[in-house]
Amino acid sequence: MSKQFEDHFLATRRRFLRNVGVAAGLSVVPLSWSSRVFAEEEMVVEGPPMPDIPATKITDNVYVIVSPWGFPSVENQGMMSNVTFAITEKGVVIIDSGASLQIGRMAIRQIRKFSDKPIVAIFNTHYHGDHWLGNHAFVEENPDVPIYAHEKTASAIRSNQGDFWKSLMERSTGDAIAGTVVTPPNEVVGHGDEFDFGDMTMRVHFYGTAHTPSDISIEIVEKGIVHVGDIAMNNRIAFMDDGSFLGTFKAFDKLEEAVPEGFWIPAHGFPAYELIERNRILFEGIYESAEKAVNEMASPDEVKDYVLEDERVQEMAPYVDGFDENIGKYASLAYLEAEAAAF
Repeated sequence: MSKQFEDHFLATRRRFLRNVGVAAGLSVVPLSWSSRVFAEEEMVVEGPPMPDIPATKITDNVYVIVSPWGFPSVENQGMMSNVTFAITEKGVVIIDSGASLQIGRMAIRQIRKFSDKPIVAIFNTHYHGDHWLGNHAFVEENPDVPIYAHEKTASAIRSNQGDFWKSLMERSTGDAIAGTVVTPPNEVVGHGDEFDFGDMTMRVHFYGTAHTPSDISIEIVEKGIVHVGDIAMNNRIAFMDDGSFLGTFKAFDKLEEAVPEGFWIPAHGFPAYELIERNRILFEGIYESAEKAVNEMASPDEVKDYVLEDERVQEMAPYVDGFDENIGKYASLAYLEAEAAAF
């Protein structure tokens, strides 16, 4: 490619991106990322800013930006997962960064209402994109920030899960997350690892497959608070396609044993002391009903009826968002797991 043609090509591309952005109501801004792939273009299309959601104070210097219920959509711009932050002596620690560059930037605006300390660490609880695509914004704020995750989470994001979730969120939100760059974790953590941030210590808990094969929970030791990611949700059913009911029960047992009077922060819904207890009621109702169906040699088509007849499920159903739309799927997943466990 001649230098003259290359200059013409790049100029034409910049005009195209600018025009597309204007036509779609998107903004076109200089690219601050150092990737050689985009550096020569100098411009990138970005989706609209995420409207502010004020942070909820949990205790001194610990806050949660609580996301509204819903799957990613044009209306919510992908804001479907909580962003938690702790303001420590050494700086601000993020637990789950949100689903886009725009959501991460919104979170930073909320943080700056309380502190001007630097972002010193990010923890990603697992590889579903609503928990880590916001990494981009925090790296934009501090290029040297360490991003911690389980090794399987980091590997999954670097391989298929990274591009898969970026593409999924783009399609689901009508490109509201445009401009978001896949920014994987750069540090690996394991069970029992501790991080000293002066007045707060973050301790990692990992108990095997629960919601996914690589869920970590982050305990803020001095506060008696544990961020459980998607292992437990408040009045919602956790996505279990990658997970295990039996593994989730194990995680519940281990977390309650490790932090007996813990205050639990979910990545979906409001924090609560009774969070694990209520999730256990619902999940045991689903799984033990499926187990009964397997023992009685009922067909997979019948398992939903077994689940809906369970008193624990009936007790919880009115309070669980998305119950009617999803209970058949979760009953089937529980049946498959119970059937496998029977052999």
